[in-house]
Amino acid sequence: MRIGELAERAGTSTRTLRYYESRGLLPARRDGNGHRTYDEDDLRLLRQIRMLQDFGFELEETRPFVDCLRAGHPAGDSCPASLAVYRRKLAELDGLIGRLADVRDQLGRQLADAELAAGEAAVPKCEMTG
Repeated sequence: MRIGELAERAGTSTRTLRYYESRGLLPARRDGNGHRTYDEDDLRLLRQIRMLQDFGFELEETRPFVDCLRAGHPAGDSCPASLAVYRRKLAELDGLIGRLADVRDQLGRQLADAELAAGEAAVPKCEMTG
């Protein structure tokens, strides 16, 4: 298939495909007329890259998965390098979740303090007259 068809089937642009090619993630095969040609394996590579990017992976982090697929494995995440990337990404997410939990706790305390202060300000003060 040609680049336009691959882009359409993968849900991306031809510009993106050329960029992936320049980064060595997508093979650069040409037919006799110099047109780029792709096959179903290339579509599978692109789907793997896009899925990982949807999960928040940087483009370079997808390389071990692409290499795994190119090595003939049926899934791009069955190689040791891919598993290592998964582990690093999970550790990164755990760290982010921990930081977000800390921020949430701090925000909750700020809200409670602010509500308490607002409640005290709304209650009229009684003055004793004698």
